[in-house]
Amino acid sequence: MEKQRPRERSSAARGMSCYLRSRSCPDPGPIYVRENGRLHMVSLALNGVPSSLREPRPLRLFPKGFSVELCMNREDDAARKEKTDHFIFTYTREGNLRYSAKSLFSLVLGFISDNVDHIDSLIGFPEQIAEKLFCAAEARHKFTEPGAGLRALQKFTEAYGRLVLCSLCLRNRYLVISEKLEEIKSFRELTCLDLSCCKLGDEHELLEHLTNEALSSVTQLRLKDNCLSDAGVRRMTAPVRVMRRGLENLALLDLSCNPEITDAGIGYLFSFRKLNCLDISGTGLQDVKAVMHKLQTHIGLVHSKVPLKEFDHSGCKTEGWADQIVLQWERVISGAVAGQDKPRMAASRFYGKRPWTEAPTKCPLADTNSGEKLQFYKEKAAERHGPLSKREAATSQDLKSAKKRALEEPEKEAPSSPSSRQKCVRLTVEDWDLLNS
Repeated sequence: MEKQRPRERSSAARGMSCYLRSRSCPDPGPIYVRENGRLHMVSLALNGVPSSLREPRPLRLFPKGFSVELCMNREDDAARKEKTDHFIFTYTREGNLRYSAKSLFSLVLGFISDNVDHIDSLIGFPEQIAEKLFCAAEARHKFTEPGAGLRALQKFTEAYGRLVLCSLCLRNRYLVISEKLEEIKSFRELTCLDLSCCKLGDEHELLEHLTNEALSSVTQLRLKDNCLSDAGVRRMTAPVRVMRRGLENLALLDLSCNPEITDAGIGYLFSFRKLNCLDISGTGLQDVKAVMHKLQTHIGLVHSKVPLKEFDHSGCKTEGWADQIVLQWERVISGAVAGQDKPRMAASRFYGKRPWTEAPTKCPLADTNSGEKLQFYKEKAAERHGPLSKREAATSQDLKSAKKRALEEPEKEAPSSPSSRQKCVRLTVEDWDLLNS
């Protein structure tokens, strides 16, 4: 029996070498044997074995491209995400994968953020937890989803209003206004709104929304370069003039670079009793001196000889929980428009019947220094307006005297439009003080 064993070994070696030489046989790779707790690679020094198999290979337990997937099933991506979302994956210093379970609060927060559009109401919910819930939904891009994003955003704006967004800057973002108009209209209790250089026109739905009671908290409104005319100003000021609601708390208004606004349109602004700053540079005024006199007489605004810092477009920025959501909207819309061959179609849908003209991104009248800046401020707030001349600082008694003289003298100018054909009501100084209060 012992003499036959070498023959058996040689035949086994010849069989293995024939097996390794066959083309149909895949590369078996190195063979490892564990002995006394140590791992050894078996030498393949056999007769007829290719030399490539005799060379030692690096110790690799897993081939290249090997990956580990922690999931219970392979139904779909949602199922895999549901299983892996419960863990936090990290790597140790040695490069080993380590995972730990998330807290119950994180799991519940993630589940609610995925289904936030199905919540009935968040009114009375703690603000600290609501902010974390909002950030979790934002990280999952929940507010960019069509339909569900609007419903989710409305739940937060109805409950928290100003915390979600207190200031909104949409300067030169006409595509965002076009695609996300309903989402923009859902914001409540805004104090600052910048719609400059958006070419909205007189009949845009967003301008009509400005007269809504939900935006009665707006104190700063910038409508520079928006193709507005006297009709748009009249429509925007109608709720304040008739029902004393709407933009009644407006303190700063920018109507510059709207050439179709004339002297008659400025007359509609006299209902803004709390107005402290006004910019009407680049408008189509006929009698500038008469307009200056009326603004000082009716609402106490005087002309500034130097540009006011309130109109440098740096005071209005997007602030609140939803500041990053506006950036997400802009990135998504910009990417969608960049992939289209005909961007004019998107512009035509936004402007409606208005013919599309390729205007520059900046206001053409914004940087002109040839024309005089028609910026006005209220005298009692002159100290916080920056470098103003001493001659412009008049006392309140002088203002009352100017009002009294203006009321005693009859109006010499005829009304320029049928809407302004109203008899001037003579008011006393006491009546003016009552109205201003």
